[in-house]
This record gives sequence, structure tokens and C-alpha cells, in this order.
Amino acid sequence: MPDSPKLDTTDRRIIRALQRNGRMTNLDLAAEVNLSPSPCLRRLRILENTNVIQGYSIDVDAKVYGLPVTVFVRVSLENHTESVVANFERQIRDTPEVLECFVMTGLADYLLRVVVADLEDYERFVRARLHPIGGISSIDTSFVYGVVKKTAVYPEVEGSGG
Repeated sequence: MPDSPKLDTTDRRIIRALQRNGRMTNLDLAAEVNLSPSPCLRRLRILENTNVIQGYSIDVDAKVYGLPVTVFVRVSLENHTESVVANFERQIRDTPEVLECFVMTGLADYLLRVVVADLEDYERFVRARLHPIGGISSIDTSFVYGVVKKTAVYPEVEGSGG
């Protein structure tokens, strides 16, 4: 993989514009970041080829899709041997209900963002997906009942002007 470039103000403006609308044309992107189309496309390709931009996705209404319940699950492991950690992380990577898994400091070892259809589906997830992994000492659950803010757009970086 090529080295990541040092980002400048224009690179960050390109990224933020695409985070707001990943389907915009290069012509629209160039106009928004005040570049001509050719240099804009060249910068975009560099950002993609160096994995600064790691992919494009869409934001889907989970309720309409059929997974209206979001759950944050804090998981602590019994011990932290290389094999226990590797097994847990491998199993979680292969669990489709887990959209994100973060390694944490503090009381829990991991924070999972899980989507399910309902409370019964969450119970099935715990019993059929988490418990069989083994090596888990505790599972602490928080159900989301509202969203105050959701964005995929990074804040501006001090001094980036973008």
C-alpha cells in the first residue's frame, strides 16, 4: 500500500464534500472545492489510491430496512491472552449484526454497535452469536431510543480552512 499523503486544505475540502454527497460528479466536486476538474480528479485518485478514501457507501434508514433497534453492547473478556482476543475479534468480524466494534479503555474491553429487528432478535443475537464465542466475562447492553445527531462528515481540522 502506498504511503498516505500529507493532507492539505484542498484535500480535506474534497473529503468533506464527498462525505456530504458521495455521488456528486467530479465537475460538481471541482466547483465546490474551487479547482478545475482535471486537478480535482487527480487529487481524488491519489486520495483513493492511498486509502485515505477507503470506499463509498450509502446511508440507509434502518427502520425501513427492517432493523429498527440499535444496541450498544459493552463486552469484557475473562482474560486477554492472544488466543482469546484473536478468537473474539475473528468471531465478531464474521457477525453480520455487529456494524462496528471498538477496542476500548475503561470498564469494558469492546463496544459493539449492533442492529436487530426487535427485543427477541437481540436475545437471539446474545444467545446464538455472543455466548458461543466463549471467554466473555460480562455483557452490558444499552438500547438506543432516539438519535440526536448522526453524521459521517468530519469536523474541520484547525488551520485546514476547509
